[in-house]
Amino acid sequence: MQSSVTRSRAASRSHRRGRRPRRLLVSCEHGGNDVPAAYAPLFRGAARVLDSHRGMDFGALEVARAFGARLGVAPATATVSRLVVDLNRSPYHRNLFSEYTRPLSREEKRAVLDAHYRPYRNDVERRVERAVRAGAFVLHVSAHSFTPELKGEVRNCDLGLLYDPRSGSERRFIDQWHAALDVHAPSLRVRRNYPYLGVSDSLVTHLRRMHGERVYAGVELEVNQKHVGTPGWRALVAALADALEAALAR
Repeated sequence: MQSSVTRSRAASRSHRRGRRPRRLLVSCEHGGNDVPAAYAPLFRGAARVLDSHRGMDFGALEVARAFGARLGVAPATATVSRLVVDLNRSPYHRNLFSEYTRPLSREEKRAVLDAHYRPYRNDVERRVERAVRAGAFVLHVSAHSFTPELKGEVRNCDLGLLYDPRSGSERRFIDQWHAALDVHAPSLRVRRNYPYLGVSDSLVTHLRRMHGERVYAGVELEVNQKHVGTPGWRALVAALADALEAALAR
């Protein structure tokens, strides 16, 4: 899943230290604002909401694809709007369905989960399980973005690195990635566990519980949406990929 250079370096380090070889997984849970035709009537008059930060994570899909292209990984991506069903939430989470789909019957909600939620989640889970069974350590990078201002609060950073501070493997990787970002994107303000906590309900926290830190580390990258579509956006995405590649090579 990794580029040959990154793969060989990782394998060499793992052999020297007697550790599992590291396997990279990239994902993007909120890559689009698509509404399946069957549910379009529920969103009549909601075009502005769908085209806002509530409908999708602007720029996150491009970041995930750039990571995949740079590191030879086929990213797991989804473009169904989180307002249909939130793929980054656990099945019991109160925001799994939005105000647009919450009124659906139990059977209709089950159909949404069967058609969109479970296929994506199962795909990511299988990728992790296959790598773990093959003896690898999985490093999972989930790409997201955040609105520059929420409820009157201006988010005071360019990039957020979300992780579980109790996980030694996640702390070490975040240290490496933060240091690489200081080199490849020195003008950006990077904060840890901001604007959200890395232990909040998400796909990576679910996978942490499933596998434990001995074989799995899951981190989330949050990019400030104020950068998306600006003249420097493509250069920023390339710098993020450079930094991730450098962090993996350490």
